[in-house]
Amino acid sequence: MRAILDAVDALAPGSVATYGEIADAAGASPRQVGQVLSRHGEEVPWQRVVMASGVPAAHLAERQLALLAAEGVPLCDGGTRVDWGALRHDPRQQELFGALEV
Repeated sequence: MRAILDAVDALAPGSVATYGEIADAAGASPRQVGQVLSRHGEEVPWQRVVMASGVPAAHLAERQLALLAAEGVPLCDGGTRVDWGALRHDPRQQELFGALEV
């Protein structure tokens, strides 16, 4: 659990990771990441973790997308998901994988 929370906590403002990326960094499964975030997410910047499609958790979508937009995360499809294409050129995102090493 702590490794998952540490990996999420390492995400810089404006950067985003998938459940799978956090799972890989923490030695867990994507499902475990979701479970830990559902129970302990308020301890870390939970909004920075989305599905590989860029879509947020359905029950938190409005709040999560608003928090991401406030951090400058580019959104697409009418603001309903993260724009991975734009993030690939964002220096904050390029630093992400070094920060995820826990």
